[in-house]
Amino acid sequence: MLVVGAGPTGLTLAIELASRDIAVRVIDRAPEYSVGSRGKGLAPRSHEVFHNLGILDQIEESGYRHFATRRWVDGKLVGDGDPAAEPRPTPGVPYETGIMIAQCRTEEILRAKLAEYGVTVELGTELLDFTSSATGVRAKVGTGEEISADYLVGCDGGRSAVRRSVEVSFVGESGPTGMLIGDVRVEGLAPDAWYMWTVNGLGFVALCPFRNWSQWQFQATPITDYDAEGELPPPSLEYFQRIFDDIAGVPGVRLSEPTWLSTYRVNVRMVDRFRFDRVFLAGDAAHVHPPAGGLGMNTGIQDAHNLGWKLGLVLTGKADPGLLDSYGEERVPIAEWTLGASSAELRHIGDAISKRGFHPRAKLQQDQLGLGYRWSSLATDLLDRSTGVRAGDRAPDSPCQDTSGTPVRLFDVFRTRWFTLLGFGAGTRETLDAVTAKHGDLVISRLVDTSTGPEVDLVDVDGHAHREYGVTEPSLMLIRPDGHLALTAPASRGKAVLAYLDGLGR
Repeated sequence: MLVVGAGPTGLTLAIELASRDIAVRVIDRAPEYSVGSRGKGLAPRSHEVFHNLGILDQIEESGYRHFATRRWVDGKLVGDGDPAAEPRPTPGVPYETGIMIAQCRTEEILRAKLAEYGVTVELGTELLDFTSSATGVRAKVGTGEEISADYLVGCDGGRSAVRRSVEVSFVGESGPTGMLIGDVRVEGLAPDAWYMWTVNGLGFVALCPFRNWSQWQFQATPITDYDAEGELPPPSLEYFQRIFDDIAGVPGVRLSEPTWLSTYRVNVRMVDRFRFDRVFLAGDAAHVHPPAGGLGMNTGIQDAHNLGWKLGLVLTGKADPGLLDSYGEERVPIAEWTLGASSAELRHIGDAISKRGFHPRAKLQQDQLGLGYRWSSLATDLLDRSTGVRAGDRAPDSPCQDTSGTPVRLFDVFRTRWFTLLGFGAGTRETLDAVTAKHGDLVISRLVDTSTGPEVDLVDVDGHAHREYGVTEPSLMLIRPDGHLALTAPASRGKAVLAYLDGLGR
């Protein structure tokens, strides 16, 4: 496998592959690792992905789950508190809020996890050209080497060389510079909040600190500085300081030691398909979004989470290559939703800056927990019900106990490289045993009941799992490796589980 691009999308995909014993190489044309804070918000659904990868502890140690937002409009303090203070964990949703963490730190944690599998990023290695055939891909890189791989995945950003090579249209719109952004040191402010100032007629400026990192992220939209073409001046430390002084007007605050200065240009585009025989696109290579709502990076991470297990099954011979068609089938509609949602939020921010002062919305489905694949050919519903989780939905978490009384979360049970089959009720034991006998290398089976017994693997002591899954009769729930429900069925339809696994990709 060849992964082009070592941002969060490419690194997540490489971990998904390497953890399944798939040989993978990750190349990136950059001569050194990025140091920018860039996409600084990880959504709750991405937390679940990182829990599955085994890196959530490091992410939480490096970021803020709860963090104050301090806002001024026209010199008046209008808000000072944690906008995520109200949501609380539930049995089905253990990660109820986002995490504020610099993207470069997220990438560092992902690289360290990838290194545990013996894989390191090959920096300074630019993809020059590649050819694809029925048997594989041959790629030429800037070092002079030719790399042979079964598949190639372009995770190389909005200016993707892989996307240009497959000659697919990148439909959407581009506009002028929308925002100044960068990382600087800040003197004169306590690093205890995300500071935001809006002055009607002048614009918006914000400073956001990070945990265990000396740099702050600077963001600004100085509406009086746009030229006739709608462009802002080039970013510089001096310009950032002048904008801060003009809009925030806080004496004694000095910016220094910039490590990353950039501009954001309005760009809303996506391809209409993600697969080109043995070549795939993921993340910004497939779809670029406004930064509003923090959806872009998270969507790329989840692209990788979706594609990784499917490539793993195909490359280990556990599924037919036709399974890979479901990647685009499932992720293209999600990308379309993301473009629409983030564009709407960008308009909200623009209106707010010009009219009443920017403040974050309470909810934009930024958690991405409600995004699923009910329409997918991989979703099979055999339970006759109109409420509760259905095939294609995210599989909820729930606290249980094992047979010794030790607490066990369903999310920990799901941390397998392949499928998990939950049988609710003793009547599912026959199916669980039959699936284990035939597909034991593909599925982990667990019987869940509200009381202990010789057949029970997980005790749903407080009934949370039954409620989260809407179980009122003995039922079967097949969970995909990416934490979505593949199949739901009554206990009497156990043969359907075997048929589903027998026909993966066919």
